[in-house]
Amino acid sequence: MDERQRHYLGVMGIQVWEQRAAVPAGEQGEGNKEQGTRLQEEKPGNLEPCTLNLVPENDVAALDWPLLRERVAECRSCEELAASRTQTVFGVGNPNADWLVIGEAPGAEEDRQGEPFVGRAGQLLNAMLAAVGLARERVYIANVLKCRPPNNRDPKAEEAAACRGFLQRQIALIQPRLILVVGRIAAQNLLDTDAPLGTLRGKVHRLESGVPVVVTYHPAYLLRSPQEKRKAWADLCLARATVQDAAEQAR
Repeated sequence: MDERQRHYLGVMGIQVWEQRAAVPAGEQGEGNKEQGTRLQEEKPGNLEPCTLNLVPENDVAALDWPLLRERVAECRSCEELAASRTQTVFGVGNPNADWLVIGEAPGAEEDRQGEPFVGRAGQLLNAMLAAVGLARERVYIANVLKCRPPNNRDPKAEEAAACRGFLQRQIALIQPRLILVVGRIAAQNLLDTDAPLGTLRGKVHRLESGVPVVVTYHPAYLLRSPQEKRKAWADLCLARATVQDAAEQAR
């Protein structure tokens, strides 16, 4: 681990521990045994396939980036969202990115600026990406919903369904090597499941197209629950290893 990674792990609030020499089994204390048990429990699991049943409308499936952005900006499928939004939040980043980060929905600041993950949660997301060697500009960031729900309430099922074609087209245009989903609601919508986030973490899911998906905590949640940041770091390491393994197999 280099100094740059140490810096961003520090920004995330994760203490970096130095590896110590192995202690003979007979000399291990209870504390060491408990630590080993925790690390074993948090070790990422095996690959787990998952189907994604998202079928966009034919006209959306044929759109290029400019036309897709225009269609999103003009969308009024959800009357409540269209009436309350300042603007739609399409997405931002590298359209040829290897990593696609997907969140739930825009918040108040995102609605004002028209860009996902700004403010404190966005700063933490930037630090999380930097910790695995990725600048924000190198990834693409989008949300399940392109409009802010009033009072930051959870998206309704019909709202997520109305935006599904837009998100699926973004995935098709980017063709990412990995999707990092942050937060329970985003993960459940993308993977078409009602499983809790705790059971979705620590494994690699796959869309029908074969794109691997890794689930982790939302940065806003990590700001409220900093004790979970170490688990989020494990998720990021799993995502990075998945991309690296795919690159090696492609050689």
